[in-house]
Amino acid sequence: MISFVLTLKRLLTGLFHAFKLKNFQVFFVLIVLLLVSGTIFYTTEENLAVIDALYFCITTLSTVGHPDFMPKTGLGKIFTMIYIVVGTGLFMGMLSYVAYGVVQSNQKDGDIDTERDRFKKKAKHK
Repeated sequence: MISFVLTLKRLLTGLFHAFKLKNFQVFFVLIVLLLVSGTIFYTTEENLAVIDALYFCITTLSTVGHPDFMPKTGLGKIFTMIYIVVGTGLFMGMLSYVAYGVVQSNQKDGDIDTERDRFKKKAKHK
C-alpha cells in the first residue's frame, strides 16, 4: 500500500510539472476535446450510454481496447478508424510529457542523479 501511495504521489508530482509545459497543455486540451467529441459521437451514432461511450473512448485511446463493443454502422467504423489513428498519437504524445514531468520532478527531488552529477562525483574521487 505504501508503494502505491508513493507511486501515486510521484505521478501527481509529474503531472504538476508537466502542466507547466505549453506543449503538454496543448496535448491535454486536444485529448479532452477528442474524448468529448468521441463520447458525443458514440452516444448519438451508436446509441451508447454516455459512460459507456466515454469508457470506449478512453480504452481505445490508451490502446487497451474494448472487448465487447464494436461499431455497428459504417459511419461508426470509419469514425473509429480515424479516431484510433489520430487519438493514439495524441494520447502517447501526452503520456511522453507526463513521463518527462515525472523524471524532472525526481531530478529536482534528488532521486535521480544526472550524468553530469555522476561525472562530478567520479572526478572528485580521483
